[in-house]
Amino acid sequence: MVASYGALIIGGGIVGAACAYELARAGVKTAIIEEHGIGSGATNAGMGHLVVLDDSEAQFALSRYSLELWRELAHDLPPDCEYRQCGTVWVAANEQELELAREKVESYTRGGVEAQLVDARQLLALEPNLREGLAGGLLVPRDATAHPASAARFLTRRSGAQVIMNRVVEVRDGEVRLSGGASMTGGAIVNATGTGAAELTPGLPVRARKGHIVVADPGPNFARHQIVELGYVQSTHAEEGDSVVFNVRQNCNGELLIGSSRQYDADDPSIEPAVIDRMLARALEYMPALARARQLRSWTGFRAGTPDGLPLIGPCRGFERVFVATGHEGLGATTSLATARLLADQILGRTSEIDAAPFQPARFETRTM
Repeated sequence: MVASYGALIIGGGIVGAACAYELARAGVKTAIIEEHGIGSGATNAGMGHLVVLDDSEAQFALSRYSLELWRELAHDLPPDCEYRQCGTVWVAANEQELELAREKVESYTRGGVEAQLVDARQLLALEPNLREGLAGGLLVPRDATAHPASAARFLTRRSGAQVIMNRVVEVRDGEVRLSGGASMTGGAIVNATGTGAAELTPGLPVRARKGHIVVADPGPNFARHQIVELGYVQSTHAEEGDSVVFNVRQNCNGELLIGSSRQYDADDPSIEPAVIDRMLARALEYMPALARARQLRSWTGFRAGTPDGLPLIGPCRGFERVFVATGHEGLGATTSLATARLLADQILGRTSEIDAAPFQPARFETRTM
């Protein structure tokens, strides 16, 4: 017997879980097909930043919209989701970066996002463990953090979606075939499998980008905000080469997550000591007191990136009822709720709050009709 649903979500990460939640809110009977468990994969490896980024107008619109949806959801989130509106401090190491901070303040303010420029003295008042001599920075006070894997599990529970622990081996219009030979049908099929998306719906320009995270124990209240160097955005969207940038946030249990690295053409999930050393050296340039912190553990994960740095959200060319939600790079947690809302709007024929055109997969897909 073939099981039938209004929508089948392939992939149980934060994006897939959000899609199930959003469609269920509209009354769609939904199932999630996930091989390894809800909140696994890139979701479990992420730092949990919920930030507005303004690298492009489309990115700004999507991240701002998603942060609004996170704030609406916040009062329903259980404690294990660790949602905290701690704000982001973007650090300017020199006058050139401080000028970039000024530009970003203007950009954020025009877009309706609260932001303020801080000088060197104010920066140290915000984050006393930063080193002296930094030029200043940018404070975005309504940014937040969360535990992505726990949030994915919460969204799945709230959606009421049936979770099918299996692997999808083939996608057709309105039907998927599972490992073992079983099939399931759905009014809509959503490919939310991250770096593996192109294996199920060929033609998607999704590229895996390896990242490392180090966890340390520096003591309580070491970092009051999530702290990121202003070179982060350029590193995020560089198409070639490896990069390391300073990026930290402290969990509710006091553990400090230290990032971040980005590597293309690295498919081995093993921890690379040389990359860890570079990350820690970069972090010490900004927070010298980290030299006294005990390192607890490290891990790696793989982000799904696209050539233009924007996710793929919408119908797959060559299909009538197959949609994709992937390619979020390091913004999966941040933009998950807005991604799900935009995708549900397209599936259900609703008008969207923001322009969905910049995220359409058709801008890249080469699949033949």
